[in-house]
Amino acid sequence: MALKFSIVTLFSFILSLAVIYKAQSVTIDIKKFGAQNGDITQAFTNAWKEACAATSNVKIVIPKGTYKMSGVEVKGPCKAPIEIQVDGTIQAPADPSQLKGAEQWVTIGYVSHFTLSGHGIFDGQGATAWKQNKCGSNKSCARRAMNLGFNFLNHSVVRDITSKDSKYFHVNVLACNNFTFDGFKVSAPHDSANTDGIHIGRSNNVKILNTKIATGDDCVSLGDGNTRLVVKNVECGPGHGISVGSLGLYDNEDNIDDFLVKNVTIKNADNGVRIKSWPSTPVSITVTNMRFEDITMVNVANPIIIDQEYCPWNECSKKSPSKVKISKVYFKNIKGTSATKEGVILLCSKSVPCQGVELSDINLTYKGAPTVAVCANVSPKISGKAPTCTAAKSIF
Repeated sequence: MALKFSIVTLFSFILSLAVIYKAQSVTIDIKKFGAQNGDITQAFTNAWKEACAATSNVKIVIPKGTYKMSGVEVKGPCKAPIEIQVDGTIQAPADPSQLKGAEQWVTIGYVSHFTLSGHGIFDGQGATAWKQNKCGSNKSCARRAMNLGFNFLNHSVVRDITSKDSKYFHVNVLACNNFTFDGFKVSAPHDSANTDGIHIGRSNNVKILNTKIATGDDCVSLGDGNTRLVVKNVECGPGHGISVGSLGLYDNEDNIDDFLVKNVTIKNADNGVRIKSWPSTPVSITVTNMRFEDITMVNVANPIIIDQEYCPWNECSKKSPSKVKISKVYFKNIKGTSATKEGVILLCSKSVPCQGVELSDINLTYKGAPTVAVCANVSPKISGKAPTCTAAKSIF
């Protein structure tokens, strides 16, 4: 009887704590801080300061409507979880110079248990920036601001928000741990240069789920130093597909391990799933445990590609092969239509040939006929229905 009483008492105590904890949560309407001429830059900053100082859960609400906002950077550490619920449309300055060289329009950093939610839109108004983009011909070009930057976040979520017409990348994820995008949307036209959807660098356990990305560059791109990443139930296109890299350009890069892409549809894109590294690379890093499964291609120019001679606009030296070591790469159950006859291109490095590459159940067609595979410095394992390799030309 005493034991039963103790359990009941303990349960009641826990329940009462939960009720108290919930009751102490706070909601802050951005309008509390005013909006001069519809501009919420200062209001957003003030709301964050109040939320970050709170000792219980806080939700900052940006209600329906259209607002202007200049560049903002907010950061922790904060004392309790913070959620920003955006139901309106927030517009960046159309003139790129008004962001004064900022890398991101909205930057959030150094917090844990952060949530960005709602059905609102971050509109980067990037059309002017795209016209000014000369990065294809000028290495010292001015980089424009990304829409959203998430730096050093832990246990955080971005849910249902839309990023529209960013001037540069839409989202940059840097040094984050246990970070999930769910129901996220990215929207930009196919000719918007360098507007990668989500770029991830030096992060662990990042998930991109139930997301739609239409843009002018990679839907998802991975920089170096990433581990345990998942892209699942995602629609990609137009754009340049899902890319690991480009890698090996800088001397301080780190390895990539454990990337799963599953249940993805890629439409009208320049590439499907891709791993790319520069030749004549200064560092020896590894890329391993890459799994691309259950993917549908619709009119994709290069559905499956490993390119270790990546050198757009001849911006690199071609004196020696890439030192990036690629291993344990699995392409499984990939079907659909290719916009080129070569549906599979595996162009690996002569100095460190790819190892442990598998092609399983690859059913890609070009104008109704099966596509072919071209390969260099790799001997993939074939299982099920998949094209066998013919020799590819290499620059080395």
